[in-house]
Order: sequence, then C-alpha cells, then structure tokens
Amino acid sequence: MVAGKRQRVEIVAHDSALSPEATQEAARDMVENLRVKLILTLGGDSFAPALPYLMERRALVATLLPSDLSPDTPYLIAPAEVHPLFNVTGVEWLARNRPAARRVALCSQTDSLGLPSLAVYRAAFEATGHQMVREIRYTPDTLDAAGIVAAMLADAPDVLCWCSSAPPMMHALTEAAHAQGFEGEILACTADDYPRMIARTNAEFMARYTYQFPDFDDPKLADTAFFFRRPKAFFEAYNERFPGEWSAVSWEYASILDLWHNAVEIADTTEPVSVLAAMKRGQEMPHAFGPARWWGEEIYGIDNALVGDWPVVRVVEGRARIAEFGSVLGWLERNGARLAHHLEELGQGWQQRLVARPALGRSGVSRPASTASDPRSA
Repeated sequence: MVAGKRQRVEIVAHDSALSPEATQEAARDMVENLRVKLILTLGGDSFAPALPYLMERRALVATLLPSDLSPDTPYLIAPAEVHPLFNVTGVEWLARNRPAARRVALCSQTDSLGLPSLAVYRAAFEATGHQMVREIRYTPDTLDAAGIVAAMLADAPDVLCWCSSAPPMMHALTEAAHAQGFEGEILACTADDYPRMIARTNAEFMARYTYQFPDFDDPKLADTAFFFRRPKAFFEAYNERFPGEWSAVSWEYASILDLWHNAVEIADTTEPVSVLAAMKRGQEMPHAFGPARWWGEEIYGIDNALVGDWPVVRVVEGRARIAEFGSVLGWLERNGARLAHHLEELGQGWQQRLVARPALGRSGVSRPASTASDPRSA
C-alpha cells in the first residue's frame, strides 16, 4: 500500500555474471529504462563494476556480502545475510561442544568471497584459542580438492575448515576428506545439497559437519519470532517448485523483499532514499533470525549491515537441524579489533578495497582506480 493505493510488485532479472560490460549495461537498463526501486544481488566481484554508477544514481541495492560495503556505497545495504561475520558462531559452538578438537587446518579461495571469510575464521579460531596448524589458499579455478585435503591432513588436524568455498568445491573437499579417512570435525559456511554429501560419504561422517544455513522447516524456526513470513510454507513451496535446488541463499531475496515491503509502507513511497531511511529508523529492526541492529562502521566504514543472531546448523540423523542461535553482535563487540587486523592482513580492509574498486568517470563508465599505494597491485 503506497499513498492509499495497492501497488503490484514486479520482479525483472538480468545476469550479472556475463562480463563487466554486460553488468554495467544491465544496471543502466534497470535504472534508466525499467525504473526499478530495489536491486537484489549476490554481490562480490561480478557485480562490482556496476556499483559506482548505481551509487551515483542513488539506487537502493541489497547485497548478500557485507564485505562489499564501504563509505562510498551509501545506498548499498546487507539486510539479510551478513557473510562472513556469522561464521564466528559455528567456531564458538565447536569450541564449547567439541573442546578436544583444538588443531585446525583451513583452506579458502582467493576472491572477494573467500578472503573475507578466511579473515573471519582466523579471528574466530584465534579468539577461542584453537591452534591453526595449516592454511591453504587456492585460486577460484582450482580443481584439485584431493591435493588440498592431503596437504591439510599432513599436520594431523582435529578440524578441517572449508571456509566459504564455492558449493562444488565444498562437495569435492568433503568427499576427499572422507576418502582419505578423516575422522574429525568439519566446519564450513555452507552445505548446499547436503543429502548428496551424505550419499557420497555417509551419515556418521556428515554428523560431524557444522555450518550456518538451516532448512526452513526446522522446528526451531517455527517457535521463533523472526521477520520471515511462514518459513515452513515457503520452504515446502520452494522445494515443490524447484526440487533439490534449496541452497544457502534460496530464502534471502524473499527476506529482503519482506523488509523492503515493510519499509515502503512505513515511508509511504517507493523512492529509494526514503525507503532506506525508513529501514534504518532507530538503527534497529527485525531480520530473518530475530532482532538486529544496523552495524558496520568499525569494519566497513558504514553502518549498512543488519546484524543480529545467526543459527549454527548440524546434520542430525540425515537432516539439517539448528543447534543454537549465536550472537554475532556479541562476538563483534568482544573481537572487532581482532577481526579488523586479520581483514587488513589479507588486504580486505575497507580502505584497501576502496583503493582497488573501480571509480566512476565522467562518461558514466567505470575506470580502474589507481592502485599505486595498494601493496596488492604488484
């Protein structure tokens, strides 16, 4: 309802992974021709070329990666997923519930998804006193999961951590760990299509797997007051329409649309700047897993990430089940400086990313920013 009239919401789509030029053209089409009021995107490297233009045009953009945020993206928000910040909750659960598992080997891909995740896991394991015995970084096109796992096992770890590896690599790493006889704990951001992972390993092996994304028919969501309309019904409808396709991000665009819908009716307009102001009123609002606060200045230079509690998920008798909800904000209050250190060590501090991000030229086409002062430019 806007200005007393019921408005129809229409969703249009462009592929942002074809090329930088196609991504920029898609952004212009959405803003200048389609007049969209909200852009939903995964974020990361493939979407980055469009950001300068979208921010210049004051387009409201929602990313699933808070690591995209910086002071030069005032209209970019992360209202659903706070990757990779929530990964700390899995580490804390493991420290309390598997105290004998102290030696950790980590691996991560070297991109805008993997490096911030590696920084978070480093900081979280350091905070719990775990011993990190091996760290392997691989390029996103690497396929040798068996070789990575073999190197990780060389130091006899109790825990293998896949960080935020892409789903195909997550599967390959897990299968390789099983094939090579690993009997310890596995920690990762996701476990998309975990039934296939069970089929390729076994239920006992996967019972030692901890990650961050629940199925939405989980009993602990049914009794929790959180901002997502009918989670079980959504989960069932999604799986009926797209069998076997449920993943970590399947619910997130729907969740963002719920938040946007609520803010539009509060602002009584669909204009992006006013809707953003309505979203951030009072600095607090509910998100998918309960109360949350707009946060981020300490790490991203801007409070545009909606941060609250996040679930820790285990595979129990072949089903994903929430073990607990952990406080991401609580961890950040205790360990923010520690996280900032590890982000900067991996070149992921917002100041470092700002130097490397494309800047907007007068023609409206993004151009590479100078990287002379960035040690990564070599």
